[in-house]
Parts: sequence; C-alpha cells; structure tokens
Amino acid sequence: MRKIRCIYDAPRRYWVGNGFHVSPLFSHMAEDKQTNPFLMFDYAIPEEFAPNEGLPRGVGAHPHKGFETVTIAYHGEVQHRDSSGGGGVIKEGDVQWMTAGAGIVHDEFHSEAFSKRGGLFEMAQLWVNLPRAHKETPPRYQHLAAETIPVVALDNSAGSLRIIAGELDGVKGAAETFTEMNVWDVKLNPNGKTTLTLPSDHNLAFAVRRGNVTFNGERTVGATQLVTFETDAGEVVLRVDENGAELLLLSGVPINEPVAAHGPFVMNTREELVKAFEDFNAGKFGWLG
Repeated sequence: MRKIRCIYDAPRRYWVGNGFHVSPLFSHMAEDKQTNPFLMFDYAIPEEFAPNEGLPRGVGAHPHKGFETVTIAYHGEVQHRDSSGGGGVIKEGDVQWMTAGAGIVHDEFHSEAFSKRGGLFEMAQLWVNLPRAHKETPPRYQHLAAETIPVVALDNSAGSLRIIAGELDGVKGAAETFTEMNVWDVKLNPNGKTTLTLPSDHNLAFAVRRGNVTFNGERTVGATQLVTFETDAGEVVLRVDENGAELLLLSGVPINEPVAAHGPFVMNTREELVKAFEDFNAGKFGWLG
C-alpha cells in the first residue's frame, strides 16, 4: 500500500473579499505539504449566506500570471469575467479552469441569482502551477459544465468518481491540462470500500469534504482534513461508515523547477516577478470593461 505521509487539520478561515470565507488547506507560501504541481487550495467550507439585495459579495478586479486557477462549485454560484473575454456563471457542479499564463485580470462575485436567494455556499479553489515553458502561454478560459464532466461508477457499488481532469480506466477528464495530473471528485456510498492506484511518480493528496474516510485500514480522516501520501508505488484503500463520504483527490507529476511567488504572480525567478508587476502596471494584462 502507498504510505500515508501526514494528516492536516483545516487552518483558521479568513475572508477573500467579502464573499469567500476560506480555509487554506495548503499553500506554496507556507509549509511544504508535497502537493506540487498544485500550489494552493482554498476551501470555502459549507456556509449559509443570507439573501443580499445590495452589491454582490465577492472579489473585485485583480491580476494573475504564471499559473492556473481552478474553481469547483459544490453549492452556490459564482459570476466570473476576465480580460481575455472569458466569463459566465459557475453553477453548482460546474468547474472553471482559468489559465492566467502570460497575464490576466478577472473578478469573482456571487451570482445575481444566488445573491437574491441566499443559501448554502461551498467552493474549492486550486492554484495549479505552469512549467517554465508555458508561463507565457496566452490566457484561456475553460467552462466545464457539470453535465460535461465524466462520472465513473466504482466497483461493488462503492460509489462514483467524477473526472474533472486526468484519466481513469481510459475515461478522460473534462479539462485540458499542461502537465499530467488528476483532479477527481470521489463520492463513497454508505459502508463503501474502494481501492485506487495512482502513478508512482505522482504526488497524492485527498481533501475530505464530508464524512469520515479510513485510509489503508489505519488512519481515519474527517471532514475538512487533508491527507498526503509518500511519492511511491502502491494502492490506496478507502473505506467509509454508514454515513458515506465525499472527497477531492489531487495527484500529479511535480514540476521540479524553482518557484518565485509574490501575491497573485507565480514565476521561476525574482527577475520574472519584477517583470510581471511592471507588465501589469503597464496594462499588458488587459482590463475589465
């Protein structure tokens, strides 16, 4: 079996703008949790929002460069627009995969419909690194509607697996990626048990969203906890109790290049960071109308 590396509790939450109350499960700016090529994971733990008739809650225009942002909408809706012309409403079950690449400006707010009705809000946002060869790729926007994301049934009626990115048993995920990775939503039915085998050269982590999951028959991980594994060969056995569980699997080939990061920019060197700020201030990332 693949060896468990460490289990982490969700850190204290903080506000991003006034619409996203998130817990940073991991970050390239802090402790190394062996999540490369994934840089950051902000988890908006399920929370009720009251109806809002005023200005929408969210985050105003801000830049990114050198990586990709992935927003998974579990509950609630987010309205997005960016300087490349991408945009739309990320509805429940949808995923937004935005490549900042050479530089982009975007904003993110609760959608008009969700603002009016309020309700349960749960989102996951990942930052995915780009290798040096693709840091300057033109920005692009992938809207992955829920119905376009493949779902694979697990053996023995254990549950199902939604392939946002990557591949399982010949079924390819909805997202186009620059490096090899898997982003899977895993749903385990009550008393379900399944075995997953990921490539031995992938870093591997699971974030449990609901329920309790026992990994390899030895450690039980609860909601909002993150478990990471050693990078080696071996299967991972997941078992749940009568309540079932939902979790997000992240695996990928690490990008073994220097990381120079500051705020919304992730490059390879300090000189590239300075250039990123200069280009943004010069308006080279474009503008939101």
